[in-house]
Amino acid sequence: MPGPYDAFLRRKNERLPHRARPLTAADTPHAGLEQVLAAQLDSSVDRLLPELQDLSRAIHADPELGFEEVRTVDRIADLLAVHGVPAQVGAFGLPTALRARAGSGEPRVAVVAEYDALPDIGHGCGHNIIAASAIGAFLALREIVARTGGTVELIGTPAEENGGGKELILRAGGFDGIGAAVMAHPGNRDVASWSSLAGVRRLEATFTGAAAHAAAAPFLGRNALDATVLAYQGIAMLRQHMLPTDRVHVIVPEGGDVANVVPERASLRGSVRSLDLDTLAVLSARVEDVLRGAALATGTELSLTWDPTPPYLPMRPNLTLCARYVRALEDRRETWWHVDTGDSSGSTDMGNVSYWVPAIHPTIAAAPIGMPSHSGQMAEQSITEAGDAAIRDAARALARVAGDFLADAQLREAVADEFDRSGGPQRASDVLPGYH
Repeated sequence: MPGPYDAFLRRKNERLPHRARPLTAADTPHAGLEQVLAAQLDSSVDRLLPELQDLSRAIHADPELGFEEVRTVDRIADLLAVHGVPAQVGAFGLPTALRARAGSGEPRVAVVAEYDALPDIGHGCGHNIIAASAIGAFLALREIVARTGGTVELIGTPAEENGGGKELILRAGGFDGIGAAVMAHPGNRDVASWSSLAGVRRLEATFTGAAAHAAAAPFLGRNALDATVLAYQGIAMLRQHMLPTDRVHVIVPEGGDVANVVPERASLRGSVRSLDLDTLAVLSARVEDVLRGAALATGTELSLTWDPTPPYLPMRPNLTLCARYVRALEDRRETWWHVDTGDSSGSTDMGNVSYWVPAIHPTIAAAPIGMPSHSGQMAEQSITEAGDAAIRDAARALARVAGDFLADAQLREAVADEFDRSGGPQRASDVLPGYH
């Protein structure tokens, strides 16, 4: 009888774990941009760099959480206006989303920006670098798009950390008709494509029991906190039997008010992550069984909500575009084309974009190896010389990749062919069981 992990085991046997894939000359035979245009992009980014660094520092000094990036998006729009580019703030029905365009007609390529911060930590994920490099790439491309033909779009996406802004923009049609989407994320290694960006679903569970005096009549109560603790322990025991790359993390935001009353209500909030869509579905079902079992064991009622914010799909990078990214940086950085460590790391709503259009999400080294993301250390690092260098190099590389795509019909055909072979355009509701 087929088991829940048969598909995972088959794929594991088909791919080499711990694979680090450098680029070879045969991997990207496409001509791409004329050399004179590529050089013009580089010089444009260099000329823009002081403004991009100022933008990065201004965003860093004034961190705003997801869907609250009001001042940040205004700063971006103001910088675009200085260069004669009108920006639509409040695009796609989201007050802090942004859209700007240059050129006209087909093909269309999108440069994607993020700019939300983390609670307390601020820009410990370096989104100030992401925003500055995306704006730099867009403004540089604007200067050559008349020569390449087509349209370049800047799409500013709110709430990457916890709100799924890109999924909401997808639902609003923001990526419809886009031929490719590019962005770069700061990290501590130069890698065009990781295999470790997992899909993630969030859950909110509330247990409701019956209040009673904890000393005089505890037998009349049904302890919702007991249910929550039992669920927490059940999830901890489940970890022993999950895939080594799966992740479940939960907190207990509510557990009662006073000790002498049997808690009538308690809640649990968490996330489940897996590298593949089918294993994400399996893990979700197993966690739900634990929650329902805890309610049954304690005589409480369970109210369970999956996906209170949009789920994030695993990243599906377009390796044809990743090869162009590596080629664009070969005179500045030693960048790996593809790395498969066999591990799981974070998640990004750029994964949702990658299932709808060909996309890349490389990391560009802005910090030393070992420095954790989502930390105060990383927040400080994102405005150092290394962070500024990441802005410059990421802007150059993204501009070149997008320029290559606009200029080279054979490259576009190869990108589209790879995308079709990987499954073609799919939405989260198409590929994730139970999500609507």
